[in-house]
Amino acid sequence: MEKSAKIYVAGHRGMVGSALVRKLQNEGFDNLVLRTSKELDLRDQLAVSRFFDEEKPEYVFLAAAKVGGIVANNTYRADFLYENLAIQNNVIHSAYVQKVKKLMFLGSSCIYPKMAPQPLKEDYLLTGLLEPTNEPYAIAKIAGIKMCEAYRDQYGCDFISVMPTNLYGPNDNYDLQNSHVLPAMIRKFHEAKLNHSPQVELWGTGSPMREFLHANDLAEACFFLMENYSESQLVNIGTGVDVTIKELAETIQNTVGYEGKIHWNTDKPDGTPRKLMDVSKLHGLGWTHKIDLKEGIEMVYEDFKNQIVRKM
Repeated sequence: MEKSAKIYVAGHRGMVGSALVRKLQNEGFDNLVLRTSKELDLRDQLAVSRFFDEEKPEYVFLAAAKVGGIVANNTYRADFLYENLAIQNNVIHSAYVQKVKKLMFLGSSCIYPKMAPQPLKEDYLLTGLLEPTNEPYAIAKIAGIKMCEAYRDQYGCDFISVMPTNLYGPNDNYDLQNSHVLPAMIRKFHEAKLNHSPQVELWGTGSPMREFLHANDLAEACFFLMENYSESQLVNIGTGVDVTIKELAETIQNTVGYEGKIHWNTDKPDGTPRKLMDVSKLHGLGWTHKIDLKEGIEMVYEDFKNQIVRKM
């Protein structure tokens, strides 16, 4: 990408989009096109078409999506399917119409079958049934991947897709009702420390294994792939390393400095036993992550105290 190129980052205020903006600015790209959801409703086909016609971005990072945890995904199934399909359809099609040089579509690891072998290879897409609770979101993301492939095949568009693993970082969601496991734990341990609580209750046995990637590393990988990858098959982005939920909890507990006990409520579900990305393709292209989990947790806890706690 040329330093003067006009680049549109869709979803720039979210955790992923804001990390992409920081990366691009650090690399010297200053011609960024950014719109909040109030300024541009990506579900509105006419509004998106007008935006692309007026701005004519040369490169697009499609990081905008309706997202949420298990409860939200399972409760608002129609909303998650319709809104994500609308966002993708409008942006991808307008990018084709306005001859965007390159587009990157960001998906989610939930696209893979629930019972797929571990680690998850790119080839496992559409080889089995999805996890029922987030099936509508996953179907929308799969449609986005296939749309990028189809526009590449039919029109020669340089549209690529990437699949990040579990993410954490600045601008994460710390709401205990619908946040993901890592930010939820940070908030739980922080509040338990402040309140001198004797114990923190966590769900399950602590035995499931999960992989976590810092959003800054994701942005680095996306930038690298935008510069160096132009093929139809999606690319997994992750660390290739996972930890048990128990190990994650203990790392966060030590980082926060909480000295009470952890109570594992085994009446609550564990979820999928393991969800690890196969990142051999990404490594083969020449990129590996830089931020290890302990360092990353220390970074986000500082961000949590500086940015989030003040607003509570």
